[in-house]
Amino acid sequence: MYHKNILGTIGNTPMVQLNKVAAEVDATVLAKVETFNPGNSIKDRMALKMLEDAEKRGDLLPGGTIIECTSGNTGMGLAIAGAVKGYHSIFTTSDKQSKEKIDLLKAVGAEVIVCPTNVEADDPRSYYSVAERLSKEIPNSFWFNQYDNLSNRLAHYESTGPEIWEQTEGKITHLVVGVGTGGTISGTAKYLKEQNPNIQILGIDTYGSVFKKYHETGEFDEKEIYPYITEGIGEDILPKNVDFKLIDHFEKVSDKDGAVMTRRLAREEGILVGYSCGSAAAGLVQMKEKFKKDDVVVVIFHDHGSRYVGKIFNDEWMRERGFLEDELRVRDVIAKKSDKQFFSVQKTESVRQAFNLMKENDISQMPVMDKEDMVGAVTESAVLSYLLENPMHNTEKSIEEVMLAPFPMVKEDLLLSQLGRYITKETPAVLAEDRAGIKHILTKYDIIQTI
Repeated sequence: MYHKNILGTIGNTPMVQLNKVAAEVDATVLAKVETFNPGNSIKDRMALKMLEDAEKRGDLLPGGTIIECTSGNTGMGLAIAGAVKGYHSIFTTSDKQSKEKIDLLKAVGAEVIVCPTNVEADDPRSYYSVAERLSKEIPNSFWFNQYDNLSNRLAHYESTGPEIWEQTEGKITHLVVGVGTGGTISGTAKYLKEQNPNIQILGIDTYGSVFKKYHETGEFDEKEIYPYITEGIGEDILPKNVDFKLIDHFEKVSDKDGAVMTRRLAREEGILVGYSCGSAAAGLVQMKEKFKKDDVVVVIFHDHGSRYVGKIFNDEWMRERGFLEDELRVRDVIAKKSDKQFFSVQKTESVRQAFNLMKENDISQMPVMDKEDMVGAVTESAVLSYLLENPMHNTEKSIEEVMLAPFPMVKEDLLLSQLGRYITKETPAVLAEDRAGIKHILTKYDIIQTI
């Protein structure tokens, strides 16, 4: 089987369980990973739907020009569809968007116009206003206006909602979604609530956006609007695609918490996704009291981390905004260890067995255990010294008789600057336990490698 063009690969994205970052959540947490779409985001779904509906209405004729205001992902979806169908694309975007997003749009043949972020939506310089103006000036062009174009949410009613229902076998109890244009949450929610009206729809908002207060009070409060760094969620307008009646709760997530969680998803789950995905996961953890053991919570991961290499995954950018502390922590040492195998010896094993284990695995120190409890430690030099002093006898003596004091156990959030009090000439290593409960031995070499 093959697809006639790349557009046939849109949708049917996988569902992946979250483990470490959702350890505090007493429920089954599943991520709908939309990075598997050809444009690496969920926006491919609605971009194709909006384009095909525009063609059916005659709003866009062959050889015409696609115009859209975008934070990058909708533009990518439209640009890919436009490339396949033979349209030219012009996109307006805000100056807070990552360079990677702009470069990727240009890579698929689009023209990109960067507009200021800190202006009102109706300001002639805003990326909304510039897109609207261009659509009036350029013949045979169409401004898709993803905010108010209801084909946006219809795409998710027709595809995302049914996929989630089928993949969870109808067991989904909660849906967690970042809210920007509102198409994803509203379209998906409409389908899911038609299947089971008890499913809770939880929207992720950001500080500086109007959504949460408007949802709770019905008041559009301009005092809520101020600049924020998070990309892809939150608005200073009320898009027609947001159906507030379908949303049960909005949770605000700070710029910092979203950014930090985005990095955690990559490092702890191996899932490289974008800023709004980190915000969604952080919001999920913030709302942990809402979930019970038998719940099935689905969180949508909108886009790929490659869009944010120069931002979220750049230490300097993170530090400049106070999102990343200058000092490393024990968890950073664990994350950078190339070999995470944990070797230990039971106290009843012989000195010779301990030495052979250390030699075979090229390790210099090792905990001594009494079943699951650490009761001591041995070092390569101590064992070797003993063997040299007793070359012909007593090599079968139990390691318990020659072991040293146990290595100190430290917490994974301990600063490296404080680790010096534990690692000394006499104590060459420490033990740490990660969020999953897995033990790691950390040596001076591991710390040097991390620094």
